[in-house]
Amino acid sequence: MTATETQPLSGVRVLDFTQVMLGPCCTQVLADYGADVIKIERPGAGDLSRSSIANDPDGQDNPVFRSLNRNKRSVALDLRKDEAKEVIYDLVRNADVVVNNFRAGVMERMGFGYEKLSQINPRIICAFGSGFGPSGPLSHKGGQDILAQALSGVMARRADEATPMTIYPTALADYSAGMHLVQAVLLALLQREKTGRGQSVSVSLFESMLAMQMQEAAMWLQRKKDLNWAAFPLTGVFETTDGAVVLVGAFKTNPLRDISAALGLADLSLEERFSTFDRQMENKAELHVMFRERFASASTEHWLGKLEEQDLLCAPVLTLPQALDHGQTQANGSVIDVAGRTSMQLLGSPLTMDNSAFRVRHAPPGLGADGAAVLAEAGYSPDRIDTLIASGILSGERRGEAA
Repeated sequence: MTATETQPLSGVRVLDFTQVMLGPCCTQVLADYGADVIKIERPGAGDLSRSSIANDPDGQDNPVFRSLNRNKRSVALDLRKDEAKEVIYDLVRNADVVVNNFRAGVMERMGFGYEKLSQINPRIICAFGSGFGPSGPLSHKGGQDILAQALSGVMARRADEATPMTIYPTALADYSAGMHLVQAVLLALLQREKTGRGQSVSVSLFESMLAMQMQEAAMWLQRKKDLNWAAFPLTGVFETTDGAVVLVGAFKTNPLRDISAALGLADLSLEERFSTFDRQMENKAELHVMFRERFASASTEHWLGKLEEQDLLCAPVLTLPQALDHGQTQANGSVIDVAGRTSMQLLGSPLTMDNSAFRVRHAPPGLGADGAAVLAEAGYSPDRIDTLIASGILSGERRGEAA
């Protein structure tokens, strides 16, 4: 048995209609662990991520697209044409999962809703990632990460109420919803082993962002109190002479005493104004003025040493380039080299499994690069494939054209 055959999802075939991030980061996880993911794209344009970086030297194969689409094969079909839809139905017959992140109702209008596909293949699992869910007042609104940050309450939450609201620059909602969609697909595959039937599963950006706030939501629902870990009085980001340090003064009997010792201050916990957590919250501004003055007097390395002597939770604030070059990143093997039409570096999988290692089987695909091969596997004759290409239904090269 080959290494690829021992991967958890070897033998699982996925038809991937997704684009941008929510869906592609889901299907990339499935692909990384053995699933045969067939990416269905629009001829000429493809996934919207192919055009997200203007003037990139690699054009449609830009770094954003590459980051989300390794281990997949691309088939470019003009789904406005009935014969292209018949191709999809043929592929569905031997597929296990169909994934999309269009607006609610789009797959149904195209003829690819769960009811239709389950008639062709009762074992099919249809996975749907949306902005706000398949029903409700926002179901037909275009979903997007930043909108989910705003509507879920995340954007309004800040460590300091005096700080203006802002957009979190990493796509939290897309990634979290993508990982929730992975969970839904895997659970549906497990249940199918018991029932023999597939099902429809869905997640949304909005629900995923709410779920990330489960502690805060429970506090509000049950106590009508705000819970904000970042606003705690002994937690903060403090600039040094050459950078910044983040400090989390928690999980200790008297963290303020230990912070005082690290900063070379008299024990501030003995002062009445800082003697309890509530008093520290009331006088947080004064406390942080003292912290900032001390941190600003020496280097990041100096203060990290002092804080760690007191067994306090702390870390330097790194840039992304610094994080990618960090020794821990190297030890974890987080950055991988991928050989394709051009060599590239990408982040690998964060999962560690002793007997089911993630593998790169395919570089991120060129648009429509695998159409002829995938259709041949589905039983299409070379002449029929050539006819589909000639009619513009399938993108690719006819026999003899490559030469």
